[in-house]
Amino acid sequence: MIFGAVLAGGSGTRMGGGEKPKQYLNLGGKPVIIHTIERFCELPEFEKILVLCPQNLIDYTKEIISAHLSDVRVDVIGGGLTRNETLLKALEYIEENYGINDDDIILTHDAVRPFVTRRIIEENIKYTFEYGACDTAVPATDTIVESDGGLFIDTIPERKSMFQGQTPQSFNVKKLAQTVRSLTPEEEATLTDACKIFTIKGLPVYIVRGEVTNIKITYPFDLKVAETLLNERD
Repeated sequence: MIFGAVLAGGSGTRMGGGEKPKQYLNLGGKPVIIHTIERFCELPEFEKILVLCPQNLIDYTKEIISAHLSDVRVDVIGGGLTRNETLLKALEYIEENYGINDDDIILTHDAVRPFVTRRIIEENIKYTFEYGACDTAVPATDTIVESDGGLFIDTIPERKSMFQGQTPQSFNVKKLAQTVRSLTPEEEATLTDACKIFTIKGLPVYIVRGEVTNIKITYPFDLKVAETLLNERD
């Protein structure tokens, strides 16, 4: 099976601390999260599309999805307190309801990246089947500086080898479950990204080229950019 997982568990504090997280803010007449789910609903390859949201917003999320979509493949479930906990919730749901087969894959995507393209999603599907794990990224356009304390530069890596991560991040479900469960507490403490689950174990993660328009809506300015992108697309 091919699963989509829209990760909508964030609190959106960087957006300004409103009543609802950023994924529920209005964009072009409907919530950001609806635009994102629609991108996945456009592809018949997905047999199930999971939407993982804060526990206290499950009913609300179901309501807005029902108001805008009629796709029976969409299921809403509660996420965790962190991104990795939310990912584990998705794996547990799949295991409990469908079992885990050798060729099952899951595409995980930020709920606040509503401009993901069909090409990006299709390539994630293709290369996850081929390599077992994919990340979506674009070559870095700015020089990246590394600083351990945030006051002085420690190193400046060569830009040609630097990429900026996006989503989807996609995995063979069985391999992901096995790898997550093999992590030591020390390894778990270093996790800042789902693909790191694979890289710290020395497993390959293929890079699917993203798009500069595949933006993440994090700050109020991003919402203004998203409105412009939406108007250009329409």
